[in-house]
Amino acid sequence: MKPLYHAHASATGGRTGHAKTDDGRLDITLSTPRELGGDGGAGTNPEQLFASGYAACFLGALKFVAGQEKVKVPEDTTVRASIGIGPREDGTGFGINAHLTVSIPGMAHGEATALVQKARIVCPYAHATKGNIETKLDVA
Repeated sequence: MKPLYHAHASATGGRTGHAKTDDGRLDITLSTPRELGGDGGAGTNPEQLFASGYAACFLGALKFVAGQEKVKVPEDTTVRASIGIGPREDGTGFGINAHLTVSIPGMAHGEATALVQKARIVCPYAHATKGNIETKLDVA
């Protein structure tokens, strides 16, 4: 693969710390959720960042495949991502899972499902996680 773009970011302090991109567009405080033993502070966490990125990327892939097929995707189309984290079954660390729910208002369920399946092939996040994490994909 020949990358067309590289994103650069750094983090300090781990889950209770700070993260920022090299260009300064993202500059955030990180907090560990209470469910993971943290203080539940006002900052975000890696799972929220991953959920946001996955949702945005998948919606971009959906719009891409719709465009290829000359299908109009409504502006209020949404992808909701839920990223779970917990101990792996083998007891050696932590793992994540993903649940994406796609809503394409006004589109027939069958047509929406077909577009979503094509987007799943195109989306780099879906490709990167395929076979690595449990992923559920629903069309609302």
